[in-house]
Amino acid sequence: MGIKTYRPYTPSRRQMTGSDFSEITKTTPEKSLLAPKSRQAGRNNQGKITVRHRGGGAKKKYRIIDFKRRKDNIHATVLGIEYDPNRTANIALICYEDGEKAYIIAPEGLTDGMTIMNGPEAEVKIGNCLPLAQIPVGTQVHNIELHPGKGGQMVRSAGNSAQLMAKEGKYATLRLPSGEMRMVPLECRASVGVVGNGDHNLINIGKAGRKRHMGIRPTVRGSVMNPNDHPHGGGEGKTGIGRPGPCTPWGKPALGLKTRKKNKASNKMIVRRRDGKAIK
Repeated sequence: MGIKTYRPYTPSRRQMTGSDFSEITKTTPEKSLLAPKSRQAGRNNQGKITVRHRGGGAKKKYRIIDFKRRKDNIHATVLGIEYDPNRTANIALICYEDGEKAYIIAPEGLTDGMTIMNGPEAEVKIGNCLPLAQIPVGTQVHNIELHPGKGGQMVRSAGNSAQLMAKEGKYATLRLPSGEMRMVPLECRASVGVVGNGDHNLINIGKAGRKRHMGIRPTVRGSVMNPNDHPHGGGEGKTGIGRPGPCTPWGKPALGLKTRKKNKASNKMIVRRRDGKAIK
């Protein structure tokens, strides 16, 4: 994928960049794999806002992605690479030999007409999905399961990949994009290759209106609010926050406070944290 710039006929256009969609080969989605997607504007089932700064945005439909890849030993042909408004990665429409169609995360290098396969007997090549036990050490993988049969949960966003570092006993050790070293059961499946659309992080939004199209509303600093709205608020003119450290709107410590539970069950699966320290 490449990055395109625009002729600066307005100040916002001068800095704005976008994708040239050179990887996209299919422009209309498969109707049988679409689902309605209602907009919640950051509210839970009680109508309370649990995620701030959400609302509005363009209408979009959900693309049903096959994260499990459990249709084994049947070859599938790639029909096209599509844009997905719900994720940073592109998606690939595949058709199995029995006629069933599915969407998968499109890895870098996957093109129309290529053949892919799932299962323990699949070849170790881009786009194939197989158990970690069958993948050689050093291979780059994505869409990794945490529990066998649950479907891929890790390493699904554009340009990311994890590296298989070792296999010992019942577990494989993976180096995740964050730098964390983590053990995953060998029966868990992963797709071979790096997630495509790697230049996504180079896109400059350019103007506030483009963020509103994405359904993201403005964020206001706490220091410019009133004291009844935020702990940082109040004071005459531009002033400090008046506290030993920064806080959330609800008075909890922010920026650096560790929130992960010390007795979390999955701590034993983490060999090394992303900050380079071993889990105690």
